[in-house]
Amino acid sequence: MNGFWTFLTEPWQHAFMRRGFAVAAIVGAVCGVIGVYVVLRGMAFIGDAVAHSAFPGVALAYAFEGDLLLGGAAAGVTTAVLIAVVSQNRRLKEDTVIGVFFAFAFGLGIVLVSTRDTWTTDLSSFLFGQVLAVSGGGVAVVGGLGAVLVLVALALRKELVAVALDRETARAAGLPVLALDLALYLLVTTAIVMSLEAVGNVLVLALLITPAATARLLTDRLRPMTALSSLLGCVGGTAGLYVSYGYDLAAGGSVVVVLTGLFALTWCLAPRHGLVGRVLQRRRAVAGLPSAAEPAAAG
Repeated sequence: MNGFWTFLTEPWQHAFMRRGFAVAAIVGAVCGVIGVYVVLRGMAFIGDAVAHSAFPGVALAYAFEGDLLLGGAAAGVTTAVLIAVVSQNRRLKEDTVIGVFFAFAFGLGIVLVSTRDTWTTDLSSFLFGQVLAVSGGGVAVVGGLGAVLVLVALALRKELVAVALDRETARAAGLPVLALDLALYLLVTTAIVMSLEAVGNVLVLALLITPAATARLLTDRLRPMTALSSLLGCVGGTAGLYVSYGYDLAAGGSVVVVLTGLFALTWCLAPRHGLVGRVLQRRRAVAGLPSAAEPAAAG
């Protein structure tokens, strides 16, 4: 028992760990909220595309000794806007447009990096994350930016869901589909850029998608799904840092492994949509009994 208590409390004795926990929790919670709309729309690929589209901006900033995150943000926002505009063409599916820009951006990043002879720690930390190196000012920036993103996402939740479920019906109802597309893409881009320091460019998609996918297995309602996704992202980020500290493992990778573990557990045990739940429902159907979702009538 004493060993477990030490495992829980020892990391908090270090200032860098406290900052790391704060950033991991904030980023996990914010990405959990934004990820709900990405999962409902079935556009997980956009997260990967935006994350990789930030790569050429970072490479360019690195070549000119500029701010890496600012360069990544500029490239990500530019790509997100282009995808939103080009995908309005009904001849092209959204995932097709995303694939085009995803491949171009990553290829451009590789070309830019090839012009340099060496890699530096800064560029490596962008790719793989360095959450334990976040400064106090960085925590404040992530917290403030995260609060803005959550407020905007919640304010637009009805419109974003309407577009996610049926774009043509939303357009016929008079909703500004292009503007809502741009809003969602910019929310995703900002969430990804603010998460880069926590888990890096390579793993950031997991923060955006995995908590929301896990929550999707647990509920069909938007509000509970949003709350669960945010909670799972926060818990997964914090637990991942505990694992990283306790076993001397990479922080970003540990966060992703924990989040995926929660998803796998939910996929097996979710009451209605999990593996065990579906098996029990089939057995009830064969036996002529009501399912858990349809309780027997009283009397």
